[in-house]
Amino acid sequence: MRSLTCIVCPIGCSLSVEEREDGEIIVSGNRCPRGAVYAQEEIRSPKRVVTATCRLTGNPGSKNTKISRHGISDPRRLPVKTSAPCPKEQIGDLLADIYAAEAEIPVKSGDRIIADWKGTGIDVIAVRTIG
Repeated sequence: MRSLTCIVCPIGCSLSVEEREDGEIIVSGNRCPRGAVYAQEEIRSPKRVVTATCRLTGNPGSKNTKISRHGISDPRRLPVKTSAPCPKEQIGDLLADIYAAEAEIPVKSGDRIIADWKGTGIDVIAVRTIG
């Protein structure tokens, strides 16, 4: 028996998950059907949205490019995230590819930095406009 906290909605139901010998997964404690779906996916194939930063290239001091510091942000790094959840066992490889990627200034929020990563259908997109 495993215990999970559902993250699908703000209620945060405490779920009990039992996996039977025949492979059937029994979920209890969920207040809505989404909790049961979440628990089954979390047990069978856990996935996460990945957030990270990649390198910025280009001349941030040129006339047409403006980079301003916001708090402690580093203008040499671009915050990115995946467009869809990534299987947990592939996150290390994905992060290595993100850290090796470069985005050229100017970049807009929503620009694809890595398209269709390893044929998974997962894009890595910019979450901030810089330049």
